[in-house]
Amino acid sequence: MSSLNQRAPWRGQISAAGILIGCIGCVIITASSVYTALKMGALPWPTIFTSITALVLLRAAGRTSLNEANVTQIIMSAGSMVAGGLAFTIPGVWMLGLDAELSWIEIGGVALAGTLLGLVCTALIRRRFVEESDLEYPIGTAAAETLMASRAGGATGKRLFGSMAAAGIWCALRDLAGVIPAMIGALPIPGVAFGIYNSPMLLSVGFLVGGAAVAFWLAGGLIANFGIIAGGSAAGLWDVASAQGIVSSLGMGLMMGSGIGVVVRDILPAAFRSAHNGRRDDDRANAPARAFGKLDRSVLSLFVATAALLVCLVLGLSPIACAVVVVLAFVTTIMSAQSVGQTGIDPMEIFGLIVLLVIAALGESDQVRLFFVAGVVAVACGLAGDVMSDFKTGKIIGTDPRAMWIGQAIGALIGCAVSVAVMCALLNAYGADAFGPGKLFVSAQASVVATMVSGIPSVPAFVLGLVAGVALYCLGIPSMMLGLGVYLPFYMTLSASLGAAVKIAYDRVASIRNARANGNVAANADTGAPDETSHEETGIIVASGVLGGESIVGVIIALASVASGLLG
Repeated sequence: MSSLNQRAPWRGQISAAGILIGCIGCVIITASSVYTALKMGALPWPTIFTSITALVLLRAAGRTSLNEANVTQIIMSAGSMVAGGLAFTIPGVWMLGLDAELSWIEIGGVALAGTLLGLVCTALIRRRFVEESDLEYPIGTAAAETLMASRAGGATGKRLFGSMAAAGIWCALRDLAGVIPAMIGALPIPGVAFGIYNSPMLLSVGFLVGGAAVAFWLAGGLIANFGIIAGGSAAGLWDVASAQGIVSSLGMGLMMGSGIGVVVRDILPAAFRSAHNGRRDDDRANAPARAFGKLDRSVLSLFVATAALLVCLVLGLSPIACAVVVVLAFVTTIMSAQSVGQTGIDPMEIFGLIVLLVIAALGESDQVRLFFVAGVVAVACGLAGDVMSDFKTGKIIGTDPRAMWIGQAIGALIGCAVSVAVMCALLNAYGADAFGPGKLFVSAQASVVATMVSGIPSVPAFVLGLVAGVALYCLGIPSMMLGLGVYLPFYMTLSASLGAAVKIAYDRVASIRNARANGNVAANADTGAPDETSHEETGIIVASGVLGGESIVGVIIALASVASGLLG
């Protein structure tokens, strides 16, 4: 970024229409992201969805600038990762029965401190990790391709909002009217939650994640539920309760091992290469400082100071612990940027756990404060990972970095308020007992954090999972997905697998159609080649709309429940 007092083209890339659309979209996307993260134990990247939505709505308003659309989608999507950082950590407080010790002011302090640190970090590392590196940022690259394709016309808008409406109606019939069952094909297998969850959202998650990753997800579910729980208990190796403790510990170990694997395989080698590059990397390291004007540095310093005060005064950590959190937040956001740039995966709660363990080693024993630490870091890492992908999009299509950073700040700060409000609304509507494995809100990542704070059911299984997670990731095997399958209830795994099966069938039908179209083109070369990627974009559009429809309706139902309770 250049100095804030310098007039630059970025002003033309932020419009009143873009800000208005972005802010409204941010409220909706953030609220639905909280629900999605708590309900599904996962948070698919919203970038493609928001890019398409921004294009459709801006074109309806008579605006066609791709850069304006990019800034608008950044505003829309930034809050979602703030929501993810909170949803992946804070509900663990309720799982441990500590909800009486947690206020909305403290949740807000976690969100705001993490957001401010994330904003500062993205400003500092953008040049190094986007402009000067060869990191791919697959999500950001895909968003750029979507924007450049400029296909978000009337048909795309109809698909997007039509699928969103259909999913919303379906879920209203299921959750409000009760005319559609929530579970199909349930079987009474001891210790195994077998069945198909009637959730358009889960189907769309499986569709978007794809066959290969979901195959490991399913493999983890089969090993855990039918190998360890059903098979092991039938063989007399352990009882069902012990088997469930082994499974949860193994799943946590695999997920945490995958996060450590990111550091071992991806981040440390890059750091060593940079260390051996000598003066050239020293110059690069100083580049961010040269990129900021005096007013810029003052603003960023104010953000850091405010975050530190929030951690000390609102969250109650000691000054030493506060300093460690701030420093390690910068370190972990760099790790997040590296991970997202190489793999498209951002294990934000794992980075939060790393800092949590450091703070615990320094003598902090208050469990709620440890959750605060994990939450601050997870929010910062989630925000950094998301927006670094957006910066990659901007680099490809030529969006000014300052415009993107301002959009990030707007969306992230709105996301703070919305995510805190939605989490408190869900807590008031359903109670603390609704959060945890096998309950209404699975909150898988928060459960991992809670277990690390309160104690691990099976230490040997956790250690085995930890080692296996690191080794598998280093071998190129998605141990995070394997661990997710081990940890989550089997009905969720099975339902997502059906979505992946739909994706395989969909791709097969599209491949046959493309082959036929190619044959027609060969017969008449003047007609040009058919578009072989349109079916993929259509699938993403419809699946994103379906996912958004259920999550939005879920939030609306929760808010309506709170409102009726207040009025009653």
